[in-house]
Amino acid sequence: MKELLEQINQPNDIKKISEKDYADLAKEIRALLVRSVSKNGGHLASNLGAVELTMALHLVMDFPEDKLIFDVGHQSYTHKILTGRRKEFDTLRRYEGLSGFPKRRESDCDAFDTGHSSTSISAAAGLATARDLEGEHYRVAAVIGDGALSGGMAYEALNHIGGSRSNMLIVLNDNRMSIAENIGGMAAYLGKLRTNAKYVGFKDDLEQTLRKTRLGTKLVYKLKRSKDSIKHLIVPGMFFEDMGITYIGPIDGHNIALMTRVFRTALAANKPVLVHVVTEKGHGYEFAKKDPSAFHGVEPFHIKTGKVLEPSPKKNYTSVFSEAVCELAEHNKKIAAITAAMPQGTGLSEFEKKYPERFFDVGIAEEHAVTFAAGLAAGGYQPIVAVYSTFLQRAYDQIVHDVCIGGLPVIFAVDRAGIVGNDGETHQGILDISYLAHIPGMTVAAPRDGAELKAMLGFLTELKKPAAIRYPRGAACDITECPLTPIVYGKAEVLYEADEIAILAVGSMVETALKVREILLAGSYRVMVVNMRFISPLDTELLDNVAKRSRMIVTMEENIHAGGFGEKVAAYFAERGKNVRLKNIALPNHYIEHGDTQILRDKYGLTAEKAAEAIRLAYRG
Repeated sequence: MKELLEQINQPNDIKKISEKDYADLAKEIRALLVRSVSKNGGHLASNLGAVELTMALHLVMDFPEDKLIFDVGHQSYTHKILTGRRKEFDTLRRYEGLSGFPKRRESDCDAFDTGHSSTSISAAAGLATARDLEGEHYRVAAVIGDGALSGGMAYEALNHIGGSRSNMLIVLNDNRMSIAENIGGMAAYLGKLRTNAKYVGFKDDLEQTLRKTRLGTKLVYKLKRSKDSIKHLIVPGMFFEDMGITYIGPIDGHNIALMTRVFRTALAANKPVLVHVVTEKGHGYEFAKKDPSAFHGVEPFHIKTGKVLEPSPKKNYTSVFSEAVCELAEHNKKIAAITAAMPQGTGLSEFEKKYPERFFDVGIAEEHAVTFAAGLAAGGYQPIVAVYSTFLQRAYDQIVHDVCIGGLPVIFAVDRAGIVGNDGETHQGILDISYLAHIPGMTVAAPRDGAELKAMLGFLTELKKPAAIRYPRGAACDITECPLTPIVYGKAEVLYEADEIAILAVGSMVETALKVREILLAGSYRVMVVNMRFISPLDTELLDNVAKRSRMIVTMEENIHAGGFGEKVAAYFAERGKNVRLKNIALPNHYIEHGDTQILRDKYGLTAEKAAEAIRLAYRG
């Protein structure tokens, strides 16, 4: 028997599928999701939960004319399958394959590039406004999760669109709870009543008629007041209603027929409508359903067992940080740990178990996390904010205004610094040196390996200054050939002395620099290797000494050129009028696509072999 999915080869083909086959189509989509993610890794649980929801949206919208925006975007896999990308789906997240997030350059059906949370309502509001200004009639829908709705930007957008006469559909995908029978039945009834076109029209006509009578305005006001007070008691979603946004729900997010009816009516309204849809994360795959957190973002796994295929035998940097922060907190009762809805991803789950009173998960709200940490610091505590590099950039103003100007001792544990791989442009941590190291009063450190991460974190807790410690994703290296020396503030660590080529390496690039040295030694080059430790402040004494004795200085970092460590070094020498031969090995000044980390490092010259060749060419030139 021919699979239903084989009938879906371009946008809107789902409309050719018979209603009686929707359940089977959903099963086929889930099977494809599990197969593909088991091979390539990716975001599984959220996509499994959103299959029927996405199908319902595709049944009532027309693509690419209509605009569908996914918040964060990691739950857009079904959308990709239904918009003509099914045959390419096995390339998901691979180098030069399909992205794991919406990409406008990948398809006209992807209306907006998303990768960070709480953005979809703002983007949808902008698209709806552009549509109205142009006199066009396409429909706009935004899908936002209950977790993303904890982000402040979502509330800013809701506040902006409240009371608007511009139509847009907001789908709140709530996957934290299940629907009990009584709630589901009542929700379906209220949804039908409140979205019934005749009912809405009758209510509006009655109000307009009453307002024309002598006592009508007062009567309308009293009726509305009494109606609203009753609704506050029995109708959910009054928060949205009070902001001027029509609320419908909660409704069953796995009931396609119900969702299509509600979505059609909502998209025909002359105002913003929020439909609260309840889904089950991991729906249809038992392992993801039982442990949705583990299958939120998962490495390749065995479908029958749910086990990761190649678990790393070594500790990764996140687990090293986890151990270090717990050990420090045992002896320092003032240490507090903060996460923006990522306790497991940032390694703070163990801290939460051991020190729950000093652990704070503020939701997807990086800006609040930083200023909350600043308040804790002002109150005498030593807060450590654990956050991915790509997400910390969302809180730049708070870092400057609330932490650094006041000199408050907040430590930023910047995880996933550098290339992270298959999640692509929105998740690569390639900007943090550029946006942190130039802030006055901010110390920026980069440990060479796991042992130095532990030592550096302890050092920074005693520093009592704003500080950031950046470390990469993946297995923590252990540089045993060069024993770790005591950390001195603002001072680098010389690993090998020489007087011809000096390599000044930052963080993850120290291990690479040592391999580069071995390659160059084979060509009879004399190579000095320095673990810089601190990006800000610069060890200017070391720079001056190296400039005197070396024929060429090489800087190595896993950050873009612009504003990076290499530019800081070049600026230092330029300001002092020193004519120094410099070679900066860093990432180019553009966003880095998705793909295997090793492939990307090789492409952009960050492997030992590519770096050694670049140094040889520069030295000869």
